[in-house]
Amino acid sequence: MPTPSSSTQQALEALGLRLREIRLGAGLTGRSLGARAVWLPSKVSKIEHGKQTPSYDDIRVWCRICGVPEQIPELIASVRAVEGMFIEWRRMERTGLKLAQESVRALYESTRNFRAYSAWNIPGLFQTAAYTKAVLSTLVERRGLVDDTEEAVAVRMERKAILHRGNHRFAVVVEESVLRNNIAGADAMVEQMEHLLELSALPRVSFGVIPLDADRRVVWPVESFWMFDDDRVQVELVSGWLNITQAHELSSYSQAFASLHAIALYGSQARGLLLSAIGTYTQGDHSGGEGR
Repeated sequence: MPTPSSSTQQALEALGLRLREIRLGAGLTGRSLGARAVWLPSKVSKIEHGKQTPSYDDIRVWCRICGVPEQIPELIASVRAVEGMFIEWRRMERTGLKLAQESVRALYESTRNFRAYSAWNIPGLFQTAAYTKAVLSTLVERRGLVDDTEEAVAVRMERKAILHRGNHRFAVVVEESVLRNNIAGADAMVEQMEHLLELSALPRVSFGVIPLDADRRVVWPVESFWMFDDDRVQVELVSGWLNITQAHELSSYSQAFASLHAIALYGSQARGLLLSAIGTYTQGDHSGGEGR
C-alpha cells in the first residue's frame, strides 16, 4: 500500500529548493534568514530539505525578507498543491458524504480516458444505487459521519450519466473476489452483477475480471486506483486518498494497469464469471452483510 510520502515528499523537496535559491539570491545564510524571521535556527534547514511544510505566513515572511514579495502567490499555490496531494477522509467528509461526492464532478466531466482497477469493491461509476447505499451507509457508521447517504447516492448516480454521453472511454479491471464480496446483501448483489453485464456491453466500456486462478507471477493484486487521462491517479487508502501527479509515478501506475489488464478476462469469459457470481447469491442464504 502506498504512503503519502512519495509524491508529497518530492513536491516538498522541490519547494524547498526554490526557497533555498531565493535565499541565496538575496545573499542570506540560513542562520541570518532565521534570525530576521525570529525562527528557531533549524527551521530554515528543515524547510529547504523538505522536512517541514512551510505555512502560508512562512512563505510571506521568507519572500519579504529576501526582497521578492511578487513570488508569494505562486509559492503559496505550491504549498496548497502539496497539501492537496493527500487528503484525509475525516477532512473531506466532515460535513457528510454529499460534498465529498460533488467535489470530483469537474474532474470526471473533463476526463476523457478513465482507467480503474479494484481489488476491494465495484468502482463507483459502475455501482448501482443499492450497492452505493450499502457502501456509503457502512462508511457513515464506521467513521461516525453526518448521515446524508441518500443525497450522496443521488450525486453518484447523477455522475454515472457520463457513461452514456460525451467523449469518455472507460477501462475497468476488477479482481474476481470483488464480485463475491457480499457488501450489499444477496438481492442487491444480483442486481449489481446484472448491471455490470449491461455496462460491459457498452461500446465505450472495457470491463475485465481477473479470475481467482490467474497466473500472478507477472503482477500481484495491488491497491485500488483510478487513472484520469495521463494526468492524475487517485489511490484509495484506509485513512484517505492520495493524488498522484509525478510523471514517474504516473508511469508506474500506467504500467501496472497494463499488466493487470493483460491477465483479465473480457467479453463472454467475463460475463461467465459474472453469471457464476450471480449463482452464488441465488443459492442458499446470503442475506445481509457488510463488506469484509
